[in-house]
Amino acid sequence: MANTDFHLQFQEFEDEQGFTENNQGATTVTIDEPIKSRKQRKATGTAFEEEDNDDKTELLSGQRKSAPFWTFEYYQTLFDVDSHQVKNRIIGSILPWPGKNFVEVYLRSNPDLYGPFWICATLVFAIAVSGNISSFLVNQGQPKFRYVPDFSKVTMAATAIYSYAWLVPLALWGFLTWRNRKITSLVSYSFLQIVCVYGYSLSIYIPAVILWIIPSEGLRWCSIVVALCLSGSVLVMTFWPAIRDDKPRITIAIISTIVILHVLLAVGCKACFFSTYEMDPSKDHNEPSTATNTSSSTKPK
Repeated sequence: MANTDFHLQFQEFEDEQGFTENNQGATTVTIDEPIKSRKQRKATGTAFEEEDNDDKTELLSGQRKSAPFWTFEYYQTLFDVDSHQVKNRIIGSILPWPGKNFVEVYLRSNPDLYGPFWICATLVFAIAVSGNISSFLVNQGQPKFRYVPDFSKVTMAATAIYSYAWLVPLALWGFLTWRNRKITSLVSYSFLQIVCVYGYSLSIYIPAVILWIIPSEGLRWCSIVVALCLSGSVLVMTFWPAIRDDKPRITIAIISTIVILHVLLAVGCKACFFSTYEMDPSKDHNEPSTATNTSSSTKPK
């Protein structure tokens, strides 16, 4: 009986000890895990706080490091704009206000290529489609007329528009950079800022080109003059601060060149893609050669 009682007491002791050890083990698990998770959360939160502080410091100081130009991140920043910014820049290019510089008011240090690219693409298709529709309206009353769209106008319009939107800013940027090295007081613009200004200045031509569908020379020239005055004033007011401290002769030459090239683009597009003369679809293109052969055959030997 004594042994049995002792055995039972020993079993109770083991149960209590095992229960205590299990409780200690359970306590260890239940206590240690929250401590570890809290430590991890604290360390993770500290890392996030340090990153946020670094981002805020870079944004406030304006010294965020830019990616190299051969990486995708560099070109991604050039298209990082929202619709509200693009809308304001388009409105600013259509409705210029005296004394407001387009770069300082709308671009600042965040030029984009999203707006200029799609403005140029829209203008290319607007010129090609409007030119074909205008040709159809002019020649639809002719007998035996069959409308055939001219897709070569898309290629011609794209070459003209994109060459103007890239090559002219490149030449202007190179000249301004050269003059800025000689005269340090001149305002300097980056190449992307100049491209952005020229791209948005073409937005006024999109509704003007659509009006050119109407076969009326008076309406076409009126829309050309209005578009030239609005977009040309944006260019002049933007680049005037960059060259006003230069020599008067050079200042007048640069402003005149900017305006003349802008006029040539509008007048050239009107002359090449929109005509008021009627084509003769029944005319044989081989007729001149036939006449030449006939005249040569009637020559005395």
